[in-house]
Amino acid sequence: MPDETCDALVIGGGPGGATAALLLAEAGWRVILVERKTFPRRKVCGEYLSGTNWPLLRRLGLSIDFDNMAGPPVTQTAIFVGNQSVTAALPQPHTADGEWGRALSREHLDLLLLNRARDRGVDVRQPWRCIQVTRKTTGFVCRIESQEGHPASELHPQVVIAAHGSWELGPLATQPQSVAARPGDLLAFKAHFRRSALPSGLMPLLSFADGYGGMVHCEDDRASLSCCLRRARLETLERAPGDAAGDAVLRHILASCPILRPVLESAIRDDPWLSAGPIHPGLRPCYRDGVFVVGNAAGEAHPVVAEGISMAMQSAWLLTRRLIAAKPQFHQSTVCDRIGQAYQTDWRRAFAPRIRTAAAVARWAMHPRLVGTTIPFLRHWPRLLTWGARLSGKDRLVIADS
Repeated sequence: MPDETCDALVIGGGPGGATAALLLAEAGWRVILVERKTFPRRKVCGEYLSGTNWPLLRRLGLSIDFDNMAGPPVTQTAIFVGNQSVTAALPQPHTADGEWGRALSREHLDLLLLNRARDRGVDVRQPWRCIQVTRKTTGFVCRIESQEGHPASELHPQVVIAAHGSWELGPLATQPQSVAARPGDLLAFKAHFRRSALPSGLMPLLSFADGYGGMVHCEDDRASLSCCLRRARLETLERAPGDAAGDAVLRHILASCPILRPVLESAIRDDPWLSAGPIHPGLRPCYRDGVFVVGNAAGEAHPVVAEGISMAMQSAWLLTRRLIAAKPQFHQSTVCDRIGQAYQTDWRRAFAPRIRTAAAVARWAMHPRLVGTTIPFLRHWPRLLTWGARLSGKDRLVIADS
């Protein structure tokens, strides 16, 4: 088994991992990134990037590519519940050019980020997985194995960054472990649709019994519909022979939220339903046994507020700026622990309010009768929706334009 040394090992090639690897490589670090899937690949995700990401996209050298590829600017939000709806303006981030949030499918976004990291010198191992991380006094010993039968490798990085998400089980201390299925588990679904009647620039929240969802236009005139539903409700839904679970979920949404029917009545599903979960919203350690954690593995907001990609990429920036500044001190045995403590403080200051807001909105959205009673108030004071979007982080700049 060959041995290799590097400055940093990044585990996971999604938006958080690719961003961290790219930023470190641009600072002169030798970075190895392992990703267990082959790209491009679809992934359950709302696919929206808040306008607060434009300063980071510029730093990564990807703002022009993203601008050319993504869907239309998202300027409004709405609540769809039963036969009612209310629309309000989204808050606009104070970026250099006043840009709005946009959506880009994960098969394009993830490949865009990872190819940029590769171009900047990141050694991308794909499809590979990390199966062991052991901390030593001078760094780490990590074992990685190929998904295609190539010989395993032993890596000796100074720094390990876990960016493997929160859904996939694995042997690492930062990965979730198997637990028994529970009726309250939230399972996630996603598909793209063409020819929908969703107004351009609108990202509605869908409220339905025991779940919530959202829609947004992404690239190529497609609309992404993503949603979460409790396991207990899913198990009661009728499915015809050959039906995907997503088809049953969509029928449930349309029955509970019929105002969505005109949006989808002429639409054509563009790809198979994806499903994943259960999701694991909440705060987790950002630093564990010497390993730094970014993205959903560090903390996850209910996708009801569509901040997951933004948090993943921005958390990578919060971490790497501290790692880059402290690299000359890595010979000190306590430097990583100090960085870990400071990074966790940064992370929670930036993202904990979004997670708490998302939890409150999710509880509300899964009770359509309750949501329905609030619609008259929201119609009279639509700025309450704008205020809620602001609480979820839609205009808070973690990274400012330099």
